[in-house]
Amino acid sequence: MKLIIAIIRPFKLDEVREALTEVGVSGITVTEVKGFGRQKGHTELYRGAEYVVDFLPKLKIECAVPDGQLDAALEAIQNAARTGKVGDGKIIVLPVENTVRIRTGELDDDAL
Repeated sequence: MKLIIAIIRPFKLDEVREALTEVGVSGITVTEVKGFGRQKGHTELYRGAEYVVDFLPKLKIECAVPDGQLDAALEAIQNAARTGKVGDGKIIVLPVENTVRIRTGELDDDAL
């Protein structure tokens, strides 16, 4: 079992959610985050004053998937989130040792 963490552009959320649903991912967690990478940030003008926006708004999507579903989920996220421009985001995959559904006590893949 793997935990997928994807940092994406906010306006791509619906496309990514639909793509993950199509490949059988049953649940995701979404968090609003701020950060920067190669995109760095940009300068904005507000009421005549110029200021630097270092941290850009992004969304962090987290989902746990069985090993057999990993490649399809990664491909779905990449295809749905890609714009081809700097700042499209990152995908990180981590191993998951255990998963427990609190309501029923089901374990691991059954808990997903």
